Amino acid sequence: MFESLIGLVAIIALFVIISRQQSRIGLIERELGALRSLVLSGAVPPVAKPAEQMAADGKAEAAPVVAATADIASPAVSEPVVQAPATETEAPAGEAVSGPWSTSEAPKAAEPVEPVAASKAPGKPDIETALGTRWAVWVGGIALALGGLFLIRYTIEAGIFGPGVRLTMAAVLGLVLVAGGEFIRRTGFKVPVQGVAGAYVPAILTAAGAFILFGTVYAAHGIYGFIGPALAFTLLGAIAVATIAAALVHGLALAGIGLVGAMVTPMLIASQAPNPWALFGYLAIVLAATSVIARMRDWKALVAAAFFCTGIWTILYMTNAPAANLSSILFIDAVTLAVLAFVWLGRRDEIVAARAFDWPSIVPALFVAFSALGLSVDPAFAAAGYALPGAAILAAMVAVALYRPLALPLLYAAGLATVMIYLGIIPPTSIVSDFSAGALGVDGLPVATSNALTLRIGIALGLVFIGAGLWAARKFAASSSLRSASWAASGIIVPLVILLALWFTFGNLDRDFVYAAAAALLVVVFAAGGEWIARAEEPPLKGGIAVSFALGGSAIAGLLMLHMAFNSGWTTILLGAAVIVPAMATRWRSYPVLGWISVGAVIAVLGRVAFDPTIVGAEFLSTTPVFNWLLPGYGVPALAFGFGAWQLARTTNGRPRLVMEAAAALFALLAVAMLVRHAMHGGVIDTGPMTLAEQAIYTLIAIGAGAILVALDMRSPSSVLRYGSMAAGVVSVALIVIRHFVVLNPLFTDESTGRIPVFNLLFLAYLLPAVAAGGLALYVRGKRPKWYSAMLALVAALLAFAYATLSVRRLFKGEFIGLWSGLGQLETYTYSALWLVIGVALLTAGVWLKSQVLRIASAALIAIAVLKVFLFDMSELEGVLRALSFIGLGGVLIGIGLFYQRLLTRAAREEIPVVEQ
Repeated sequence: MFESLIGLVAIIALFVIISRQQSRIGLIERELGALRSLVLSGAVPPVAKPAEQMAADGKAEAAPVVAATADIASPAVSEPVVQAPATETEAPAGEAVSGPWSTSEAPKAAEPVEPVAASKAPGKPDIETALGTRWAVWVGGIALALGGLFLIRYTIEAGIFGPGVRLTMAAVLGLVLVAGGEFIRRTGFKVPVQGVAGAYVPAILTAAGAFILFGTVYAAHGIYGFIGPALAFTLLGAIAVATIAAALVHGLALAGIGLVGAMVTPMLIASQAPNPWALFGYLAIVLAATSVIARMRDWKALVAAAFFCTGIWTILYMTNAPAANLSSILFIDAVTLAVLAFVWLGRRDEIVAARAFDWPSIVPALFVAFSALGLSVDPAFAAAGYALPGAAILAAMVAVALYRPLALPLLYAAGLATVMIYLGIIPPTSIVSDFSAGALGVDGLPVATSNALTLRIGIALGLVFIGAGLWAARKFAASSSLRSASWAASGIIVPLVILLALWFTFGNLDRDFVYAAAAALLVVVFAAGGEWIARAEEPPLKGGIAVSFALGGSAIAGLLMLHMAFNSGWTTILLGAAVIVPAMATRWRSYPVLGWISVGAVIAVLGRVAFDPTIVGAEFLSTTPVFNWLLPGYGVPALAFGFGAWQLARTTNGRPRLVMEAAAALFALLAVAMLVRHAMHGGVIDTGPMTLAEQAIYTLIAIGAGAILVALDMRSPSSVLRYGSMAAGVVSVALIVIRHFVVLNPLFTDESTGRIPVFNLLFLAYLLPAVAAGGLALYVRGKRPKWYSAMLALVAALLAFAYATLSVRRLFKGEFIGLWSGLGQLETYTYSALWLVIGVALLTAGVWLKSQVLRIASAALIAIAVLKVFLFDMSELEGVLRALSFIGLGGVLIGIGLFYQRLLTRAAREEIPVVEQ
């Protein structure tokens, strides 16, 4: 131990020596820099006489001393600081005062001088000054305080003195330190070095003495029982008042050190049988005294630290559950709230409008809410029936936040704790805490018992949050939008969570009219509350954030009401139809939230459909085609969304209208698609593989939807309709390429094409989509980008080619046209002839329609036919078929050449007048 101390002293000494040398080197560098600046500027200082130089140095050194004295003197000190009278040689106001290393005479005004005064600040303390003044004094004060406590502890362990003598010696030591600090302050203590006023010896001595006196009184009561609770509280209060007076004189350092000592004292002086009332009575006095000091000087960090230490002691004590005393916990929570409301935030109404909330209030809000949470969900506390006191603490937090607007963090913390408590009663995943293990986690068992007390507490807390939230939101609607929104949010979110939790825990999840009535009541209350708040806004009825919270809460309560009162099918239908209500409300109120409430209803319907596409469940869905639950389940929301979009376009005409338009189109497509699948699978829509016929219907629906959206967009332009129509076209093309040509192609799957020669699967899956895609390509020319119409035209040509080719295959093979059944010579020749005919037809259509895409497609198809004739037909065909294949190919190619020659000649003749112009 002794060798370690010697080594530590040696290291400190070495550090001081090195720092001192570095400061000297820095001083020399600054001197050289100053001389260099003077030489470059041409201002050579005259040689000053020794007496004049000494006078100048003395004058320069007087400024730091006066500054340091002014730093030490507190505004509360009654002794005035006497300033030295100004002499004739002092610099005028606004000019820089010469330092101890500067020249005796300032350069002339006409001569330019570089600004070098900043590099020659005379009073800046270095490491040596900090070690010798501030650090030494601080560490010395802490050592005095700890030394007194360790001395008491040593005498206890060694048995040298009795308890009375030990306590007397400790009290005498504390009083001596306090008296010494006051004596030094009154005798005119000065700090002769600028910048070290923080190392104020009187303050540190006073803090050490107060630290020891706190510990002495606590030991006399809590350990030895020499004094009773009344006398202990009196003495502790007297010490706290004395500490307040000393801190007001000596500054923040004393208050901070005194707070640390006061909070550490119960830990250093342990007791075998601690008394919770002595502990929390002591903490209450310290908290109140510190808050008074902080309030008088507006020391926010100090009061936050006091609340933090008190909260830590409270949580540590609650880890002793179930042996913890409920009354003492309620006492310290009440004291914390009272000190916050009446001491720290007392008489601060003038700054309410300037700030949204007081940040030190965050600390007591978190700790008090955590203690209330522990009383409600900890197994030991919950079994003892402490949920009701926990709820009382939460209500008290709301009351304090309502009484003191700056204590807004209390509202946040109380709301969060209430939400956690009532989410914790929902089985099987419940939030629990185990204070005995110091943990907060998730368990598989519900903690709060499902009894009538939990139900009544939930109802009471819900009413507290609703009443306080709506009233305060209206009160602050015109002055503070953030505060108003905070109260409105707490008054909406917390009751909704409580209602949901109680319904899951105590209600009937299938159908419960009691909870549905409660939800309907919340719908009315929240809607009326939003209107009430809006009338108090400035300007009235502008529909700010608070109003949005209230009306949004009304919408969520309506959603819960539908789920509680109706089955799955009616809930989906009514929820979709409910979109009309906020859309219609825009006729009378221009609240921005109304349109977004409609969007929220759309999202809710989408969620229900994604969860159960059958609307009522697969086992309850009728097998009757078309007229079943799918028709109203998808059709009614589609119609409601369309009406909502139309209504919003007439009133607000914002982004919600675009969402409603897209939702209407989507649900219309879903309605048709689901009805088709239902009909083609015998009333079952969630099982069985998809067939080509079903896919063909979906493709036709997508192409038709694209055409409808284009028509609507031309009638009423909308970005949703524009991009939605293009998206429908792209999706339909993707379905054709992936499913029609590859995945579900009967050439690969050998699916039955039907027994009817013309109106069969090939007609439905290839010819009709070809006609639809080609018609859409013609319709969107000039209305959509060129690539879009070209894409549709190319897909139409490919579908027509596939229909013709597969029809030839069916003509030769019958109902099943699988590729593995082989090729005949006549069939092979027929393909060549057919492809040439289709190529010529595409060329003719491309010229007539002036479509470059069709002309390119015809060229590609004819090129494929040429390759087939030369590479395949030459080896596979025999006799007359081979000759006819080549003759036909040659004739077609010659005809195409003549056609293009005449076409180019005509184009050249038509171009001549254009050139002449």
